[in-house]
Amino acid sequence: MRRGAPPVLDAPAAEESPANRRETLRTEYEFELPRGYVDRQGNVHHRGIMRLATARDELLPLADGRVRENPNYLSVVLLARVITRLGDLDEIHAGMVENFFASDLAFLQDLYRRINTEGHTRAAVVCPSCSHHFEVDVAGGAAGKATAPGEAPGQSLGEHLGEGLGEGSAEVS
Repeated sequence: MRRGAPPVLDAPAAEESPANRRETLRTEYEFELPRGYVDRQGNVHHRGIMRLATARDELLPLADGRVRENPNYLSVVLLARVITRLGDLDEIHAGMVENFFASDLAFLQDLYRRINTEGHTRAAVVCPSCSHHFEVDVAGGAAGKATAPGEAPGQSLGEHLGEGLGEGSAEVS
């Protein structure tokens, strides 16, 4: 006779409660570059995917000679490791990141910080006209769609301001 766990016969399903629910861990984040990466053929790539960094991602670049020679190069090597797709390109390397526009590099550095320290891509903003509080997805894909804290995605800040966003800018915290 074979020993092991007894077979489970029509066990009652566990009731769905907050204690029984598992929250899934989000490990990849879509983004849209403000300007876009221009490849050798002149194609512009705007949309991409960044994954969460691992300890290995943060440690291995420290042994890279380019990083030891110039510590500012760390972000280039690190971003090349965690960006898994950019447009049609799925092999990202430091040479590509070196050719990102400065605004795109700053955007990606901020996105990296947000998803790896805060776990999300939202930023709290305040309307300069009425002081209404919003959350904006800064990953770029939602095109400025905002929500009041705790609400579902709503109107854009431009819609909220009657497209008058150029006259004042929202404060980002």
